Amino acid sequence: MAIKKSDIYRSLWDSCDQLRGGMDASLYKDYILTLLFVKYVSDRAGQADALIEVPDGCSFEDIKKLRGNKEIGEGIDTAIAGIAEANDLKNVIDRAYFNDTEKFGKGAKMVSTLTSLINIFSREELNFSRNRADGDDILGDAYEYLMRNFATESGKSKGQFYTPAEVSRVVAAVAGINRANSPRHAAPAPCC
Repeated sequence: MAIKKSDIYRSLWDSCDQLRGGMDASLYKDYILTLLFVKYVSDRAGQADALIEVPDGCSFEDIKKLRGNKEIGEGIDTAIAGIAEANDLKNVIDRAYFNDTEKFGKGAKMVSTLTSLINIFSREELNFSRNRADGDDILGDAYEYLMRNFATESGKSKGQFYTPAEVSRVVAAVAGINRANSPRHAAPAPCC
């Protein structure tokens, strides 16, 4: 069954709502995309097209077991660090720290916030093991969705954070790059 992007986007925005008040909105994407990545690679682990190794004790299912646990932030960080280490992704996917009391609060506040985030990513519409949008770049589209919405919500110039896909396609066309060179639309221009 194909995943509806609107369901993914709704869940992503719900997860952002859980982070409101604890940190600057420009940081939400780091935490949300990290959890989405862990969820996606965990659900796809063991399948023929899985490109990322998920070591024992580091899957999203292992993270779900941390709900309500006072060591939840440290446990999430440990699981992510395990995936990063196993796949040569250190300092790539492990840059968002979930055991940060300044962002998530202390004690019960941190446990509640992180448990709520895990519950959102446990929703059936985010089950990537059998729900798949064939031919779609789910993670890339999620990133683009978050960047577009944070640029819109930000008081700063949108151009500082995000180049809309439409602009990227025009720039690619002017540069002579067409869809025949890529299995997908022209890639978004890199952020400054």
